[in-house]
Amino acid sequence: MSWWAIAAMAAGAFGFKVLGVLGFGQLSERLASRLAPLAALIPAALFSALVAVQTFGDGRSLTIDARLCGVGVGLFAVWRRAPFVVVVLAAMTATALVRWQTIL
Repeated sequence: MSWWAIAAMAAGAFGFKVLGVLGFGQLSERLASRLAPLAALIPAALFSALVAVQTFGDGRSLTIDARLCGVGVGLFAVWRRAPFVVVVLAAMTATALVRWQTIL
């Protein structure tokens, strides 16, 4: 990405803030109240996308390996409402066991 693109995005973000201060605040409040339910879903969608990319991606190719098993065990633990530490430990253990079996 070029420095010009970064500068343009920074100027655009600053410009939106200035427009809000100059009087477009009432319009943005009405728009914000309509978009609030959608905005609440953005973090979950981004986190899911990051997990998918880290699980299945390997550069420019699709990879299915022990990480998939770990994510599956983690999903099962979340579904069973296990505490976060248990979810992480279960996923980590499952991934390690599958990798260990492939070495042997």
